[in-house]
Amino acid sequence: MIYKDTDIHFSINSQIKRSIAANIQFSTQDIDTAKLTFSLTKDGIPLPISQATHGKLFMRFADGSKFYVNTEVQDALGGVIFYVLTPEQVKHYGTVQAELYVNYDNGQKMSVHKFSFVIDRALVDQGIAPIAEYYIEDFETLKAVIQEMASDAEQLLAKFETLDNIETKDGAQEKANAAQEKAEDYTDQHAAKTDNPHKVTKSQVGLDKVDNVKQAAKTDFDAHTADNVRHITADERTKWNKGQLYKLTQDNGVRILIPDGTDLLTLPPGFYYGINNRLLNNPDPNDVGWFNYDIMDGNSGRKTIIATASYHNKMWFATIHTNGDFRGWKRILTSTDFEPVWTEVPLKNGAKHGARKVMCAVVGGFLCLKGEIITNRGVIFGTLPASYRPDQLRSRLVPIFGATGMTKLYIETNGNMRLEGQIADKSENITSYGLDEIIPL
Repeated sequence: MIYKDTDIHFSINSQIKRSIAANIQFSTQDIDTAKLTFSLTKDGIPLPISQATHGKLFMRFADGSKFYVNTEVQDALGGVIFYVLTPEQVKHYGTVQAELYVNYDNGQKMSVHKFSFVIDRALVDQGIAPIAEYYIEDFETLKAVIQEMASDAEQLLAKFETLDNIETKDGAQEKANAAQEKAEDYTDQHAAKTDNPHKVTKSQVGLDKVDNVKQAAKTDFDAHTADNVRHITADERTKWNKGQLYKLTQDNGVRILIPDGTDLLTLPPGFYYGINNRLLNNPDPNDVGWFNYDIMDGNSGRKTIIATASYHNKMWFATIHTNGDFRGWKRILTSTDFEPVWTEVPLKNGAKHGARKVMCAVVGGFLCLKGEIITNRGVIFGTLPASYRPDQLRSRLVPIFGATGMTKLYIETNGNMRLEGQIADKSENITSYGLDEIIPL
């Protein structure tokens, strides 16, 4: 089994012990992996754990949940016991106050130490609220809990000592019936009056603002109902309700300017532009050119960002996972990136170019060489520039011009190049060596 394990060392003695904040943090996603391990010592030596020894752990969680559980023995002679939080317990996030005890079959008990640790609520559990729970594994602790609940009940009952002063149900019903009868009689008499007893005027009820005009005929109402210019159909309403209400661009269709200092990863879907070195999390933070950004949000919640450099025609691609993890920028290569840019290799130790100059280029993670070299074997005839050097020693067989055979080209990580050995007829006239090779960097 794999655990998030933590080793807590406690010495059992009578010295003053203040509750310690253990440097422990579990997560609500640590299912069956949150393990508390305790190493116990007495008088400087490990406390032996026998069958008569029982480690007890009491935990009070931030939401009021309480658990009093048995620990398990990991190393009896070394005094090591442990407890793995259950899937239900680890849901109660927040600071946990705890205390460890040791009980013996002969009735002896010892408090070892008070401590606290933290359970962090994982992002995926943000919408889950745990329910307070109580779990007790021994009778004495259960008895204490029941006594505490009984005390609360006695305090509640004390508030009802004056129950004799509370009116009975029959008496209250009699009074209510009499009041209802009087109210109905008054209402009937008032409703029968036609002389406007309250002297209400038309202005008080707003009739002075109503025009005394003839109402429209039914044909007029029918014509209004059939007017499709003033009214929309059900399909039109559905299309309207499903329309995109979020603006992806400015009103004129132009991309939205990103304010300086904005983190690209926090932007909602849309089309944007801005100056690269004024924004955060750009693909090339040293570039001061203008960039365009296309930010899209997929059905699964994953965000995709495409960045385009306006001035040097380079593009990058990045994703943000559904859990919020940024997966980093990846360069999108074009056909231009695969066109070699050749650089002349600096020669040394008397080496000379043959019929073709010795040149180097880097294309797609490979070192490309071309040309002919006139040099002695066993000496460094040239050194590659820093950006063209391999990450480990490379070697290739290259042809010998003017002879039937090959020799070996070595390229070191510092860029030094040399030729070693000869597989040829030594009587032949050797003039130069061909260096047309493609070598991994």
